[in-house]
Amino acid sequence: MSTRPDPRRWWALGALVACMLVLGFDGTILNVALPEMAAQLGADSAEQTWIADSYLIVFAALMLPAGLLGDRFGRRRMLLTGLGIFLAGSLFGAFVTSPGLVVAARVVLGAGGALIMPLALSVLPSLFPAEERSRALGAVSSASALGLPLGPIVGGWLLDHFWWGSVFLVNVPLVALGIAACLFLLPETRDPASPKVDLRSTALTVTGLAALVTGVNEGPARGWSSPLVLGALAAAVLLLAALVLRERRSARPVLDVTLLRNRAFRWNTLAAALVTFALTGLLFVVPQYLQAVRGEDAFGTGLRMLPMMGGLLVASRAAGPLAKRFGSRVVIPGALLVLAAAALTGSRTEAGDGYGFTALWLTLAGFGFGFGILPAMDGALGALPRDRAGSGSGLLMTLRQVAGAVGVAVLGSLIAGAFAARLDTGGLPPAAASAAGDSVVAAHQVAARLGDAALARSADAAFVHGMDLALLACGIAAIAAAALTAAFLPGKPAGAGAARPAAAPPAEVREVVPRKADA
Repeated sequence: MSTRPDPRRWWALGALVACMLVLGFDGTILNVALPEMAAQLGADSAEQTWIADSYLIVFAALMLPAGLLGDRFGRRRMLLTGLGIFLAGSLFGAFVTSPGLVVAARVVLGAGGALIMPLALSVLPSLFPAEERSRALGAVSSASALGLPLGPIVGGWLLDHFWWGSVFLVNVPLVALGIAACLFLLPETRDPASPKVDLRSTALTVTGLAALVTGVNEGPARGWSSPLVLGALAAAVLLLAALVLRERRSARPVLDVTLLRNRAFRWNTLAAALVTFALTGLLFVVPQYLQAVRGEDAFGTGLRMLPMMGGLLVASRAAGPLAKRFGSRVVIPGALLVLAAAALTGSRTEAGDGYGFTALWLTLAGFGFGFGILPAMDGALGALPRDRAGSGSGLLMTLRQVAGAVGVAVLGSLIAGAFAARLDTGGLPPAAASAAGDSVVAAHQVAARLGDAALARSADAAFVHGMDLALLACGIAAIAAAALTAAFLPGKPAGAGAARPAAAPPAEVREVVPRKADA
C-alpha cells in the first residue's frame, strides 16, 4: 500500500481547524454566562455545577464509541454528524427557560462535541506523516486555544446587549462554517476492521461517570455521609470497575486499557489530564469571582480573562520547539510547576485585592497550560498504532474530559462547602438565609433586596475563601503531577518516538471518497 501523503492534507487541516474553533469557542463562552444565567434562571451552586458538568460527562462518556464509529463508518461522516448534533443543541439551548432545560441542551452539545473532538484528532495520523504531525497538531490545538479568548469577549458583549441565550445561538454560524469546510475539504478515512460499538460498555461509562459526579457535586450540600452521596460514589466505583473488567475481556475493546501499558502513552495522557483538571477548574471559578465579587460585567470579565488566554497562546506556539530541544521530560514537568505556581499564587487572593494581582497568576496559568498540553498530547498520539487512531485518541480525550468534569465537581464542591460554612446569615429571616446560601450570586441578590451591605461583604469573603481552597488543591495536584512525570515520562523529545514503519499495518485502510469535481 502506498504511504504517499495526501496532497490535500493541508486543505483538510483547515476543515479540522474550523471544527476545533467551534469547540474552543463554546468551551469558555458559557463560563462567562453562568453568573448571568444563575441570576435570571435562579440556578443555585449545584445547578450551575451541573450546567458545566453535564456537557463534560456526556462528552467524556461518548468519545470512546465516537472514535469507533469514525473508524468503522468514516471519520468525515461522523464528524459531520457531530457538527449537526452540536447545531441542534445550540438552537435548543438558545430558547430554554429553566436550569433543567439548560442542562438538557448541554447534554446534546456534549454528544455533538464527543463526535467532533476525537475524530478531528484521529484524522491527523492518517493524513500526516510523523515529521508533519506535530505541526498539524499545533495548528489544531492553536485553533482550539484561539477559541478560548474569543469566547469570553464575544460572550460578554452578547450578554451586555442581548439575552443569555445568545451565547448558544452564536455557535450556529461557526458550526455552519465547520460543516462547509468538512464537506468540501476533508477526505474520508476509515478502518473497516474496527469493532462494533458496545452499547453495554457505553451505558456503563455514562452511568459510572454520572454517578461519580453526582456524589462529588451533592457532597457539600447533603453531607458526605448521606445515603445519596455514599450510594452514588459506591455505584460509580462498581460501574467503572465493571466497565474495565468487561473491556479487558474484549478482543477489540471500546475502552482499550491495554494502551495504558505503553509508558509514553500512559504518562503523557496523565499529564494532559491533570493539566486539563487544573485549567477547567480555573475557567469555572474565575468568571464567578470577577463578576460576583469584583463586580465586572460580562464583557469586562471576558477582557480580564485575556492574560490567561494570551499566556496560553504564546506558550502553545513555543512548546513544540522547546520540547524538541530539551525533551518532554523537562518541558512537561516544568509546565506543571508553572501551573502550580499560578494556582498557589492565586490561593493568596483576598476579597479586597486589585485586578493586577489576579492578572499575574492568570498569565502564569496560561503559560503553564500552553507549555504542558501540546507536548503531552503529541507524545500520547505519537505512541498510538495507526489502526488504533480513533479509539486511542478517544481514550486520550475521554480521560482529559473526565479530569475536567472531576475538576469542576471537586473544585465546585470545595467552593460551595467553604461558602456555606463562612457565610454569615445571622439575623436574616430563614427564607432569606436559605436563599443567600445557594450561591454568591444569590447572596448578592438577597443583600440588594434587603439593603444589607454586611451580607454582601460576607458573601464576597466566603466565596474568595472557597476559591483560595480550590486553587490550593489545583496547586498541590500540579506539583504531584510534575513529580510523577519527571520520574516516569520517557526522556525522548516529543515526537521523536512517533516515527512508524514505512508500511502501515494492514488493518488501517484509508479510503478517499471521490467527488464529482475529481472525476
